[in-house]
Parts: sequence; structure tokens; C-alpha cells
Amino acid sequence: MDFSHTDKVRELQQRVADFMDEYVYPAEPAAHAELEKNRRAGNPWQPLKVVEDLKEKAKAHKLWNLFLPESAHGAGLTNLEYAPLCEIMGRSALAPEAFNCSAPDTGNMEVLARYATPSQQRQWLEPLLEGRIRSAFAMTEPGVASSDATNISASIVRDGDSYLINGRKWWTSGAGDPRCEILIFMGKTSPEAARHSQQSMILVPMKTPGVKVLRTLTVFGYDHAPHGHGEVDFVNVRVPAENLLLGEGRGFEIAQGRLGPGRIHHCMRLIGVAERALESLCQRAQSRVAFGKRVSEQGVTLERIAESRIAIDQARWLVLNAAYMMDTVGNRAAKQEIAMIKVAAPNMACKVIDWAMQVHGGGGVSDDFHLAAAYASARTLRFADGPDEVHREQIAKLELARYRPKKVDVH
Repeated sequence: MDFSHTDKVRELQQRVADFMDEYVYPAEPAAHAELEKNRRAGNPWQPLKVVEDLKEKAKAHKLWNLFLPESAHGAGLTNLEYAPLCEIMGRSALAPEAFNCSAPDTGNMEVLARYATPSQQRQWLEPLLEGRIRSAFAMTEPGVASSDATNISASIVRDGDSYLINGRKWWTSGAGDPRCEILIFMGKTSPEAARHSQQSMILVPMKTPGVKVLRTLTVFGYDHAPHGHGEVDFVNVRVPAENLLLGEGRGFEIAQGRLGPGRIHHCMRLIGVAERALESLCQRAQSRVAFGKRVSEQGVTLERIAESRIAIDQARWLVLNAAYMMDTVGNRAAKQEIAMIKVAAPNMACKVIDWAMQVHGGGGVSDDFHLAAAYASARTLRFADGPDEVHREQIAKLELARYRPKKVDVH
């Protein structure tokens, strides 16, 4: 396996890093100030002009839609080529949207690129690729343990030339954003079918009668405005039958196609989050004196710096290996590698950020630094794309399968 970057990727790395230095990092205080101003005016969900300006700059620099492997709509990068770029973007909460590479739009664009009809692509994929609208993915439900997606109880019932949708979803990220115009909704079309053939996915325009955002949810007190996470009610929502993606009972098939690259993007970004946290840890430790010497000279701090570097590099190589496997043997064959990074990357990031917060003392849990918000986001990723426990179980079962006794033909 050769994980060395090509000249094309090294050039893109430099361009993305330069863009971050010149535009993104300097924009962070302005974005925070604009959001607080919007809060005082009673409208925290208004899109930030600072970010919209960054998006126009990214387009002008041709650093736009760098994801979408194997698609005419993207930059033509493989997962392995995109990984180091996504890592750089992960260093700032503003960057993924600035480059039009943010969730859940990336996953939804992958679904539309793979499974939507040409008409659906013109209506929804093209404006998403242009950054003119945003989208949401409605899957998790408050009434069931959604870590087992077969529990999902929302209904999608055929009624003539349309489908009638009923159910309640939550953690529908982006549903409160006024730019959100399309939802990908997962529900049951065939409750009596085989366990993994009951679910389907369907396109639901946000303005369809019966769609109601009940509230926005907080993550450790953060509302993540102006994007946010919504609890959404669907009451007798009627959409045309042609809005169904791929066909009845194929929801899990679509989910697997969506969650492969989407899962790895989160892990790539977490490497960048952890790198920035380690930088903050080192800078703070060298600038503070406690008990007669710099904090950076204390044994426990040195140990944590060393352990952070080891953990980050371990996670990075696991992520690169998963990306390589996805590119070479496909998402299905790489399912163990994908599951491994889903456990390793968030846990690593939480640990490194926690150590950085500890060195910052009381400031570490405040909003004076980026660490508290980074920790809140990283912690959610231990269950956002499937909880650690589910991934660990899958990893263990795949490992045990290697040691099953071979059947002996007694005849």
C-alpha cells in the first residue's frame, strides 16, 4: 500500500491550506460576532454572510465540491485523495460549508448522484452542488432505538399516484436552516417484508404540507445555529410516487451506499480537529507557568502530548487505509475498516480535546477557545453514524468469521 500523495493532491493540499490561512481562520471571530448579533436580533437561524462570502471565494479559487468520488459532479478525487483535504477542512467549523463539503449535504448529494432520476438531479442535486440550497436527512426517530435502523416505524404508504408519509424524526440536521429545501426521508413501505427489505427512502420537499419543525435540539447546550438539528413531525405528508428513490424496500441498500463515504468524511475531519486541539495544547502549555516551571515541562503534560501524537497518527493511518480499501475493493469489502475508524477517530478526538481542555483550565470549557465546541461535536460522532457498540460488534463478528471451523465432508 502506497499512501504517498500524488502531485495533484499535494498541490490541492497547499491550496486548501493557504485558503484556510488567508480566509477561513481570520473569518472565525467575524462569524461568531455575526451569529451573536443575529441571536440578539432574535434570528440565530439566518445564514451567515461571512460564510456565504467564503463560499464565493472558494468557488473563485476552484476549491468547490472536492468530494464525490467516481462522479462527474465532483472533482474526480478518490477517497484516498480526498482524505488529506478533508482533514484540513476539519480544523475549522466554518470550512466544510465554505468548500461545499459539509454534512448532511455531501451524503445527500451522493444519494442523488447515485440513485436519483435525471429530473430529480436537475431539481435538487444541481442547486445543492451550486450551494444555492441545503438539505437534510430524516432517519432517526425519538420513539425507538434508532441504532437498529430496522426499528424505524415511520410509514410510507402508496396511495394512487402518490405516497402518504407519517412519523416523527429527530436529529434531522439542517432542518431549521431556511435554505433547507429537500429532505431524504427513511420509513417503512413494506412492514411484512423481510427485515432489511421493509425500508425505503423518498424525497420530501421541505415546504410540503404536513412537514413541521417542532423544535431545534441542543448538543451540550450548543444549538449549532444557523444549521442546527431539528425534531420534525410528518403528518399525512403527500408526495408524488416518483419521489421514491430506487424502489420500495431498497432503503438499506441506499443507506449503505450513502454511509460509506459519509462515515469516512467525519473521521477525516476529526483528524484535523484533533491536530488543532494538540496545537492549542502545546501553545498553552508553553505559555503557562505552574509550580515553578512551564506546564509543558510537567511530566504529565509531556506524556499527554506524546500520547496525543501517537493516537492522532494511528487514527490517520487507519482512515487512510479505510479510504484505500474503499477505492480498491469497494465499500462492502471495506466494512470492517470503516467500522474500525468509526470507533477509533471519535474516541481519539475526544481524548486529545479533553487533554487540551485540561491544560486550558477553566478557559477550556468556555467559549473563549474552540475546544468546548469541538468536544461537543466530536462526542456526538460516537453515535451519529451508528454507536460505538454497533461498530464494535460488527468488527468482532467479522474477526470471528475468520476462525470459523471449516465444514468437513464426511462422504
